[in-house]
Amino acid sequence: MWQKLWLSLISIGMSCCMFAAASAAAGQPAANPEEKPEAAVNAAAPEVPSEKIYINLASRSLALYVDGVKVALYPIGPGKVSTPTPVGYYKVLDKTENPEWIDPEDLTRKVPSGEGNPLGYRWLQFYGTYGIHGTNKPESVGNYVSNGCVRMKEADVEDLFNHVKVGTPIEITYNRVVIERMPNHTIVYYIYPDGYHRQALDAVTVDKWLEGYGVNAFESDAAIEEKIQASDGQPTYIARAYSMEVDGRQLAAKAVLKNDICYLPAVPLAEALKVSLSWNPEAAVLVSPYGQVSGTVKKDLLYFSADDVGTLFHLTGGLTADGVYEFHSMKPAVVQPVRQDSTVQVQKAQTEAAKSGTGTGTKKANKNK
Repeated sequence: MWQKLWLSLISIGMSCCMFAAASAAAGQPAANPEEKPEAAVNAAAPEVPSEKIYINLASRSLALYVDGVKVALYPIGPGKVSTPTPVGYYKVLDKTENPEWIDPEDLTRKVPSGEGNPLGYRWLQFYGTYGIHGTNKPESVGNYVSNGCVRMKEADVEDLFNHVKVGTPIEITYNRVVIERMPNHTIVYYIYPDGYHRQALDAVTVDKWLEGYGVNAFESDAAIEEKIQASDGQPTYIARAYSMEVDGRQLAAKAVLKNDICYLPAVPLAEALKVSLSWNPEAAVLVSPYGQVSGTVKKDLLYFSADDVGTLFHLTGGLTADGVYEFHSMKPAVVQPVRQDSTVQVQKAQTEAAKSGTGTGTKKANKNK
């Protein structure tokens, strides 16, 4: 028969809340004031867990993933600035229904499960005295309110409770910038307030993160700065980004679909095909041994319409059902040999684009070329 466990209050800065409940974690030691919870890592989770809990303290949200797919997103009430929720990698150590709460101000005062219990009706322990739990103050969820625990609305925590098990991995982060790829390949990003005053942002930093998704050239620095100033957590949909393959080889650069135009990055394609490329900034024209097409400059990067890929690079192909732009070289054709300075020419074209002063897309690619 399980014995009741009383989690001792070590310090108000380290302890989230106190409860006594029938618990499978009776041997779990209390938090040590000398430990750094941010660096704490629980025992390894299963090699291929089907569920995972991801908590972002900046966005004050908890996401549940099943087999790598986000299936639920809940608002949370994390720790106050003075008693922040620890970041790190954890796992569910214990699941308790109807926990009993012990008042940290008066250890003799115990509150049984019910409407007056600050823990609500569910408790998920993840580290020492820290846990995810319900609340009898649902209006507090969405704010930094706790002593370090993660509060949830009762219906939400009960739903989460039913979908996870002891051992489910938990990752807790503090990321003001959240970038997601939607199922239709649209890249959307959010910027949240700096609630813990930990993460200053600037346009250069956000631009670097967007670069990893291949769409930074399609969001101006001015737009990023405006979004940082707002820090309202609202979505900004930039464009659709697709992987590219040329003759079976995947490129790091992305094809980008925005406003019904598919933009292809000219220089990465030229380098992959070992084809010389030049840029006429006055005419906004890209020239290769095969032909010339209209181009555009976005943040010093040269793009052209996918409709012109056959003219500029003698390629054929397009978007596959798997969401990849696959291109293949047409049958061999006689073209001028690539001179030893072809790489220099490609780099020169990029440099000329940067110096042309055309800015971010002064002239759009000609979709109907």
